[in-house]
Amino acid sequence: MTTRVLVPSGVLGLGFDRAALSRGVAMKPDIIAIDGGSTDSGPWSLGAGQSKYSRAATKAEWRHLMQARAEAGVPLVIGTSGTCGADATVDWMYAITAELAAELGQKLTVARLYSQQPARRIVQALEEGRVTPLTPAPEIDADGLRAMANIVALGGVEQVQAALATGADIILCGRVTDTATIAALPLARGEAAGGAWHGAKIAECGALCSTNPTSGVILVDFDETGFTVEAMAETALCTPHSVSAHMLYENSDPFQLYEPGGYLDVRGAHYTALDARRVRVEGSEWVPGPYTVKLEGARAAGYQTTIMAVLRQQHYVTHAQEWADKLHAFLTAQITERMGLTPPDYTLEFRMIGVNGALGALENRQGQPAEVGVLGIVTAATQEIASEIGKLINPWVLHYPLTEDEELPTFAFPYSPATTDRGPLYEFALNHVMALEDPMSAFRLTVSEVG
Repeated sequence: MTTRVLVPSGVLGLGFDRAALSRGVAMKPDIIAIDGGSTDSGPWSLGAGQSKYSRAATKAEWRHLMQARAEAGVPLVIGTSGTCGADATVDWMYAITAELAAELGQKLTVARLYSQQPARRIVQALEEGRVTPLTPAPEIDADGLRAMANIVALGGVEQVQAALATGADIILCGRVTDTATIAALPLARGEAAGGAWHGAKIAECGALCSTNPTSGVILVDFDETGFTVEAMAETALCTPHSVSAHMLYENSDPFQLYEPGGYLDVRGAHYTALDARRVRVEGSEWVPGPYTVKLEGARAAGYQTTIMAVLRQQHYVTHAQEWADKLHAFLTAQITERMGLTPPDYTLEFRMIGVNGALGALENRQGQPAEVGVLGIVTAATQEIASEIGKLINPWVLHYPLTEDEELPTFAFPYSPATTDRGPLYEFALNHVMALEDPMSAFRLTVSEVG
């Protein structure tokens, strides 16, 4: 038996080649699977329970995939709905799906797989010794868990298979591993476990395993000895190099990949070019182990206000860091004098955009920019305090002189008002695994009709 999985893109919201999608549908896949999540942009989505992707872009792409599903007559599955896979973003995807079903005249059964965890469940698991830290992991306790904005558990193939077993046309998953939606059906149909997990890892980011990553669409055939992968865009080729290299992507070990219930070992895998477009992979192994699910949590870490000035006068461009350090010391004293606040009541940092804004002290490139953007970031316990500090420092960010014997400078504010309230700041606060006896015990399914 062969199980054919069509992967339209690495993530919903980034786009894909529609002609390539049509080509993939014409090849009669057994399932269409796409990821909807990412932690690449940090903890905000999980903390806020919101997608980082545009609703309009998400809806436009989901429309094409719902039409492709109807043409192919197979299930359509999305993993980690709405970037973070929280309950709120699963429901966000459900609302989009219901809208499109009505617009397209489709009557559908939709399964929602929820992955969000109540704090009390994690507290109980912690007390029972079923929560284990990964490396690195912050210290956690009951109070810290209760203070988290959102906690999710990463489901594996077992949870996706339970959703598939409902017979739903569309499955909207909460947080699951990137590979779970792709490997679930091949494993349920008895294909080789090592090949199923390995092929899912290769296809998780769509055409990133090809010579044209932005084309998006990948087709994977799974069978009892391995898998074959092919890019659907005419301009994209899968080669042994491009396919094998994807084991390096977002993976600390290029030969092992841990998933709920075990790990994938590809040390014995061999990659063969069947032709200019297709690669055959065999020899991967699945090593069963204890059933654990990874936990992700985000908590509020204060509120932020930002301010930016642009330095263009050569004297200040050359001495930007010196100016920022001197300004920081002056403003710290002003905030204490006028507001009675001292660190750690707040933090104030300046980043030199164009000098070392990304890497800070780790920057090893040197150059002479024409201008330097100075980004000030204020973090405090409340938005009111952060906003007040932002307004207090405003005139000096605009006019502060480097030395006392020079004329008062005037820098450029790129927008007005110069300060921007960013709202709550979130931080990741869990990097642990939780042991489960029953894979579904920390997840729940809801099945509904739409359209």
